[in-house]
Amino acid sequence: MKTIPLSELFEVKYGVNLELNRMIPDTEGIPFIGRSDKQNGVTGRVQMLENIAPLPAGTLTVAGGGSVLATFLQIEPYYSGRDLYYLTPVERMTDAQKLFYVTCIRANRYRYNYGRQANRTLKSIRVPVLSEIPTWFETVDVNMFAGKDAPLKADPLLGLGDVCQWQQFLYQDLFEIERGRGPRKKDVDGSGLTPFITSIDNNNGLTSMCNSEPIHNGNVISVNRNGSVGEAYYQPLPFCSTEDVHVFNPKFKMTAAIGLFFVTLIRKEKYRFSYGRKWGIERMKKSVIRLPIDAVGQPDWQFMENYVNSLAFSSQIGQPG
Repeated sequence: MKTIPLSELFEVKYGVNLELNRMIPDTEGIPFIGRSDKQNGVTGRVQMLENIAPLPAGTLTVAGGGSVLATFLQIEPYYSGRDLYYLTPVERMTDAQKLFYVTCIRANRYRYNYGRQANRTLKSIRVPVLSEIPTWFETVDVNMFAGKDAPLKADPLLGLGDVCQWQQFLYQDLFEIERGRGPRKKDVDGSGLTPFITSIDNNNGLTSMCNSEPIHNGNVISVNRNGSVGEAYYQPLPFCSTEDVHVFNPKFKMTAAIGLFFVTLIRKEKYRFSYGRKWGIERMKKSVIRLPIDAVGQPDWQFMENYVNSLAFSSQIGQPG
């Protein structure tokens, strides 16, 4: 594969170098791009300044420090913070081609860290020439996820209220907790149709697929007792798992939204446990969780449902399968 320095494909320039805390926040304003690796680099929206023009849409932003080589395609004019570069194609590129180079630049992140920034070497990073972009890349619909961030309900985002008024409940009063069961991990080869859940900290706990019949029902919560202790996931489909995962079967009518509400709260307890202090099944049963309550002091299921359905992307939450 033929490669060339990044500077032969893009004009690499330092951004406008503004400070977010000196800008005027404006939810309807223009994006402020920082050195974050999340939200397309957007760390806020601000009012436009009379004497400083925003950087143009259609350019790439690259963090020279902080989250080094966090790279994004910006679709709106924007301001930028410290140690941020913007890249303008030397010749016309489609958005798909630009996103290809976003991936190429990010693939070099392993070369850098907090102590080794990319300010001096960004221009010299080698990337494939335009003719080396795979043909299938041009057929990708870059707008396939447009509108997916919409909430399920158009109501304004609900607040959580005074969480100090939430009440404690024992997990064993809310869930039947059982040990995970399934084939041995070494016997799973990726074939089959049954999800295989293990105690990892990503991908919803899904490690592979297996040929075994599902042992656990869907519409439950899996919680790691070992490995990534306290990591929790909503499981929509029937599955198998290892013994390092415990399965929370609800004693109430649980929806996907309510399950995700619980998952977030359970994860907040992770700091209590570690590899040396596991979250065993008996300890789980006696552990407590604080929940919003209704007028009679019971968990307010409808509030939990409404809250999650008011969040961005909630329109994409599937119902139990």
